[in-house]
Amino acid sequence: TLIYQCIHNICLPFTTLHIESVVIESYSINLFFSFAGDHLRVCPQGNTCCTQEMEDSFGQQSKQDFENLVDETSHELRSTFVSRHKKFDEFFLELLENTERSLNEMFVRTYGKPYMQNSEVFQNLFAELKRYYTGGNVNLEEMLNDFWSRLLERMFTLLNSQYIITEDYLECISKYTDQLKPFGDVPRKLKAQVTRAFIAARTFVQGLSVGREVAHRVSKVSSTPACIRALTKMLYCPFCQGMPAVKPCKNYCLNVMKGCLANQADLDPEWNQYIDAMLLVAQRLEGPFNIESVMEPIDVKISEAIMNMQENSAQVSYRVFQGCGQPKPSGMSRSTRGVSDVFNARFRPYSPEERPTTAAGTSLDRLVVDIKEKLKLSKKFWSSLPDEMCVEGRLTAGDASDEQCWNGHTKGRYFPEVQKDGLTNQVNNPEVGVDITRPDTFIRQQIMALRVMTNKLKNAYNGNDIYFQDSSDEGSGSGSGSGCTEACTTDMDLTATEAPIVEADRSGPVGDSATLPAPSVALPTMLALSALALHRQWR
Repeated sequence: TLIYQCIHNICLPFTTLHIESVVIESYSINLFFSFAGDHLRVCPQGNTCCTQEMEDSFGQQSKQDFENLVDETSHELRSTFVSRHKKFDEFFLELLENTERSLNEMFVRTYGKPYMQNSEVFQNLFAELKRYYTGGNVNLEEMLNDFWSRLLERMFTLLNSQYIITEDYLECISKYTDQLKPFGDVPRKLKAQVTRAFIAARTFVQGLSVGREVAHRVSKVSSTPACIRALTKMLYCPFCQGMPAVKPCKNYCLNVMKGCLANQADLDPEWNQYIDAMLLVAQRLEGPFNIESVMEPIDVKISEAIMNMQENSAQVSYRVFQGCGQPKPSGMSRSTRGVSDVFNARFRPYSPEERPTTAAGTSLDRLVVDIKEKLKLSKKFWSSLPDEMCVEGRLTAGDASDEQCWNGHTKGRYFPEVQKDGLTNQVNNPEVGVDITRPDTFIRQQIMALRVMTNKLKNAYNGNDIYFQDSSDEGSGSGSGSGCTEACTTDMDLTATEAPIVEADRSGPVGDSATLPAPSVALPTMLALSALALHRQWR
């Protein structure tokens, strides 16, 4: 009966604590409390019913219990980063696909054959945007400049089909893009909006990915021998004393967990700064850097730029001929090709039901509101982990049971004070021996990963991509980035640039005595103005 009582007292709690691997050598137990515990190395050495082998098994199980408990406690945090990263990534990629499809459908309907013959210019634009978002080494500003240069070359060729436009001539034209401003102010404004929106979107998703990986890695704890001893003493030594139902005192549990998780707590300062930086970029995504607001009307904005080019085609062509010389006639007049072969801006705006308004079944605003709430809850997670693990009902008896809890030696009050968080504060931890001179290398690597990501987020908040900052530019961001600061505004209205009318009989390049036939205007002025009126009415 006594042997059964001891085995029963020890085995019964195993089911409660989900312990499956402990081997109890019942043949070594003679009588309940019938032998001294001099052989025990962790538990009190008074009368006991535990053998040394059982104590060793308890140590192995304590390690497993601790790892499982950390994993369980951090599960919600890890799930949050996994699921939100997936949602944001799906949203941004689908938004790009929807925008490209929308532009293609609109331009096929609006411009017809000339667009379809030159659609690769627009396909390359979206391919490069996607490559940038997915981590490619793309300088957004240079890429967008190149897009407008290619579009100018294609449109100039279409609008001057009576001439032979060679590759060398097109290269000359590209040199005058900034001076000519053939597309009005659209490229400048769109470049600022696209670069800062894509920088923010990519950096934010990268931030979610880093948070996901750090949370996953840090949750896989490795226990030191001193930690395992302290855990065994706290979790299983009461069984050896015939007190299986007595739970550890709350403060006792806290000291054990603070000692075992000392390095994890040191992650908290950098983690909190990372969370703050994520929240700042999230604010940008809600406001001036909202990629959804930038991308959905991009077809309309590019169409407006094309109309600007058509309105100013005579002036643009004249200035190009001045700078690059007179191209050779092709022997084919504009009328031979027909007006339908030139960009025809019979613009028909989308009705609300036609334009895609969501991606991945949601909107950016809803995603940001959700993630901001989750991020705020994750602050101070690692320093609060001991408190989460030592909650009443999970491991401890709770504050109300000070006299009825296990204090590491017997049932009674736990007197030592609770240690502060972090490695250096464990120098006098009464339960876990911690070497404060040897920080965990793995945790330090995660701290560095967070520090690097926080720096990227802070740059993205200001509209800068650190991948393309020029160190020689006195610290200012160059390449991809608008240099936007707190004064960023949601400047989404792109007004067409008004240009003076150039008479059709203007002469050719300077210094050339030959009279150059003037390039004809692509569309009647009335048609272009009607298209613009419809476009602005839709906006």
